[in-house]
Amino acid sequence: MPADPGYDGAGVGVRTLVKRPPEVDEHRRHVDDRAYNRLLRGLRCVGERAMAVLTGRWRVLRHTTMGPSKIGAIVHVAPALTNIEKQTY
Repeated sequence: MPADPGYDGAGVGVRTLVKRPPEVDEHRRHVDDRAYNRLLRGLRCVGERAMAVLTGRWRVLRHTTMGPSKIGAIVHVAPALTNIEKQTY
């Protein structure tokens, strides 16, 4: 799961960007580190865009006081309903 830099060191399965030392400029970093960061940014972009579409469409996802176990069912249904809605227009 790609995460933003605030989750650095969160544990196994949480991927964060490879940080660069302050004395190294962007073009001198290892090509593998740059490619890894580019791939993670691409994955995060897709996930953040999907969440923006869902929260923009479904008000219940913007401001909720439900617990994670209850909101999970709504989050599973929202993409399907959004796809059905887009197909009817």
